[in-house]
Amino acid sequence: MTAAAYTGSRSFTLDEPQAAPPQPGQVQIAVAFTGLCGTDLHIFHGDMDSRVSMPAIIGHEMSGTITAVGEGVTGWTPGQPVTVMPTVSCGTCPACRRGNSHICHHLNFVGIDSEGSMQSRWNVPADILVALPDGLPLDEAALIEPTAVAVHDVRRAKVTASDFVVVIGGGPVGQLIACVALQQGARVVLVELDAGRRQTAAGFGIATIDPTERSLVDYVMQETDGAGADVAFEVSGAAAGVNSAVDVLTTRGRLVMVAIHPKPKEIDLHRFFWRELEMFGARLYQREDFEEAVRLVAKGAVPARQMISRVVSLQDVTDGFLALESGGVMKVLVDCREVAK
Repeated sequence: MTAAAYTGSRSFTLDEPQAAPPQPGQVQIAVAFTGLCGTDLHIFHGDMDSRVSMPAIIGHEMSGTITAVGEGVTGWTPGQPVTVMPTVSCGTCPACRRGNSHICHHLNFVGIDSEGSMQSRWNVPADILVALPDGLPLDEAALIEPTAVAVHDVRRAKVTASDFVVVIGGGPVGQLIACVALQQGARVVLVELDAGRRQTAAGFGIATIDPTERSLVDYVMQETDGAGADVAFEVSGAAAGVNSAVDVLTTRGRLVMVAIHPKPKEIDLHRFFWRELEMFGARLYQREDFEEAVRLVAKGAVPARQMISRVVSLQDVTDGFLALESGGVMKVLVDCREVAK
């Protein structure tokens, strides 16, 4: 087998360890593709060295095929296409006891806190597997995990067909949120500074606006007869994005915080009081979100194929991170399939 291991800031090594058989309760997956995300980029930059154990095999947006099952595993067979929901919860903390195991107080996020999918053979607990329909291309299936993020975000916001939705930030997750909200029947506008990303979104049928050329508030008020947006998703991670998201909301509008803000940001709490606004955090996903994401990708309701900007080999994983770092790409995949020698 082949594995790409993170060994420190901007550094990966290629290893060829012996593939171990799956342990009881595990399955072995021949990994096909692994997607690179913003968290992976933070790892690449060395920003998460206190959390990952080096050398670290990272990666959690993936697709593949079962090659073997361990003792005690039922319901899964070799040759079956799968992805994983990369969260392992403790089952005993207050969050787990309340049915919120996806935000477990002791969560093991697979691919960060434990070994991930950037390898050609990967042993995982059988209970984190998610089945894929036959015929779904495995490169497209690698986008199911970020789609599940979007599904969870839209579900947290309780988006309905009568809603006007603003999505601030046009990266992959922002565009997927816009697509999922459109599937709910909502009217959606995506706010993005980068012209290339706006063009990509427009190709998916998403209305876009450049806030440097037109007032977002004026646009939303025009489109809603002066009412404002029912829901705003903050996906940019910028202070200006937070302010804009609050400014556009109607009375009792819902603000959903999707982007990670590691440092506190100022927010207009008076507006929350005055308009009785609500704010929701949205972190990760639950099993039902993953299953809905599989359905949406399989039926082509989200443009998975069009979002794939570049595919690199395990040997060239650093090139994939550099492409992601430079901007101008949507989704970079790592081809983890074994090459015949």
